[in-house]
Amino acid sequence: MEVTQAGSVVQGAQPESVRMADSDLQPTLNFAALPRGWEVGAGVPISIPASLRQPAHANRFAPAFAVAFGVLFAIFAVNIGTAHAAWSRVANLFSARPGENFLLFDRMEPQKQAETLLELAVGRSEGAADQISARVENWQGSIKWDSQIATLTTAALNSSDLRVRESGIEVELAAYGLAKNSASLDYLLNTAASRNHEKKIWALWALGLMANRGVGTDRVAQVLTAHLKDSNEDSRRWAVEGLALAGSAQTIEPLLQTMHDDPSPNVRERVACALTECGMFTREQRLTAVPQLLNDTDDPSLDAQTHALAFQALADITRQRMPNDSEVWRSWYDSTKGDLF
Repeated sequence: MEVTQAGSVVQGAQPESVRMADSDLQPTLNFAALPRGWEVGAGVPISIPASLRQPAHANRFAPAFAVAFGVLFAIFAVNIGTAHAAWSRVANLFSARPGENFLLFDRMEPQKQAETLLELAVGRSEGAADQISARVENWQGSIKWDSQIATLTTAALNSSDLRVRESGIEVELAAYGLAKNSASLDYLLNTAASRNHEKKIWALWALGLMANRGVGTDRVAQVLTAHLKDSNEDSRRWAVEGLALAGSAQTIEPLLQTMHDDPSPNVRERVACALTECGMFTREQRLTAVPQLLNDTDDPSLDAQTHALAFQALADITRQRMPNDSEVWRSWYDSTKGDLF
């Protein structure tokens, strides 16, 4: 399954890094359920206060980690094939001597630097992710969100390489001017409590990105976990997405509980994806979900759809293909679990 655009499968050849594993689960960033009116080029659904934005060229040599939201709009109006075409135009320029060719970026405007480096990162060019980390602080206040960045961050966040996903997060932060600091965290926490639905779900997503970069991780996990109990299905779904992006081991258990208890099939499906392919969990973290998923495969309190999701999640996490038979899976797990952990 490949990255979807407005709920449909994008056809045609794509870079290896944007292909999803063979799975019945929807890939990361399937945003067909977002409120109408959110479009590429419309910008962040809320106005980020200027006091939260880092000035251009601040902390020139500081370590660069980034978070922001932007990709919520990408899936509606851009095609991942654009990223593939753009990558093809630049790949040959940098594949032979990447160390020397990266010096050419010093002559580019920040917007073009960000676009080209993220193209290279999606294509797994050696050194591209490091270059993004080294330069992203200089891009603050100097690059903007547009359809090209939207395409590339979508591709990056669907990569099977977590480092490429991190690069996508970094570029999003720079494009939206949301600094990685306590002031931004407080702003997002307040926005997550907003009565405005669009602002709220934006903040739930952005909090996950912020937590992934090490800003208020424990606090964010608590807030997002609390939102898993919201009466609004959409809010619960985006709390799931935020927890997946946070990538913290402490969020595995509440996600599993949500997959077991949530009344919405859509929310349960998003949890299954979060535990298997979406977000920022490591494989080792995902493997810790296996025992509970085994229990879910034949729990009589669960419906057939949730049983099927549990089997699919087991297959994706363990990379095993076996019948949807609980006893077969338990026998396999009992004989191999010592090698899994």
